[in-house]
Amino acid sequence: MKPLGDFHIITHRSVRQPRWTVGYEPARPGRALGFGRVQRRPEIDALRGIFLIWITLAHLPTHLSDLVNEPFGFVSSAEGFVFLSALLVARLHIRQAAEAGSALRSKLWKRALRIYGYHLIPLACAFTMAATFAVTAHRLALINLLNFYLAHPFPAIVGWLLLIYCPPLLDILPMYVIFLLITPFLLPIAARRGWKGILLASGSVWLLAQFGLRAWVHRVVVHVTTLQIPLQDTGSFNLFARQMVWVIGAASAQEGRSFGRPPRFAYPVSALICIFFIGVRHNWFGNRLTQQTLGLQLDKWQLGPLRLVNLVAFACVIYWSRKLLTRLILIPACGKAN
Repeated sequence: MKPLGDFHIITHRSVRQPRWTVGYEPARPGRALGFGRVQRRPEIDALRGIFLIWITLAHLPTHLSDLVNEPFGFVSSAEGFVFLSALLVARLHIRQAAEAGSALRSKLWKRALRIYGYHLIPLACAFTMAATFAVTAHRLALINLLNFYLAHPFPAIVGWLLLIYCPPLLDILPMYVIFLLITPFLLPIAARRGWKGILLASGSVWLLAQFGLRAWVHRVVVHVTTLQIPLQDTGSFNLFARQMVWVIGAASAQEGRSFGRPPRFAYPVSALICIFFIGVRHNWFGNRLTQQTLGLQLDKWQLGPLRLVNLVAFACVIYWSRKLLTRLILIPACGKAN
């Protein structure tokens, strides 16, 4: 049975003398579901900033990228950034989703539009300055990154504006924009009915993604838009698989509601799982257990099953050590604000 309202003390202030009576206030949707006033968590913002730096270092053409590219097993900085971004969005807007869905859509779509604008800037530079430099200086590396645009500029530009054409290394922001666009439809459902149904649907989409859902949707999009953009030029990430990271991150915003608190033994087991995958990543176990022998089970782009296990175990370890991480990443403010 849903609660009808909250009994509490109502204060009546007057000029002469305040008086107090016991009154009744109808329950608002957010209060009935137990959503309190949520504030930003600075440690989440700081950790997300660390993941952004990690992404940058991993993609720089230096020897440093070899050191920072998945050093903790098969967990990349992109997965951490997507997970924390969803967590932060859900923490800030889940109460508003329970009360006013239209206002939430407007707010998140404006944010998605702003990030879409950020996405246009590097691609505009790539299609002008980088493309000109690649052709005039005969830089094969840049030519290979922009080969579809150089061969078919018009469909590339239209596909770029529609978030269909995504050259390598420039596809994480389009993924972020798409996930933000669908979030206003997920949060009201979660606020009213909980996350179980959404998680089940997300897991089903992830499973279909392992069996070619992306290729089928790509054929439909090409047929509808008549833009003959090859599948490999629509971005490295399989969005139908990666959406599960976003959904799990958003569901994690409500501690104790979406997931039960794991038993204590789950944390050391997760640590052992992470150590195992670190060993596989760095070839500690010989030729039988390597990234090559496990193949698609550890695939980065479509989030293979074993990679998903590694990600969940890594998230449990991070949650287990959250107090220590908070002390490490937070920098105390010096002085007081005026």
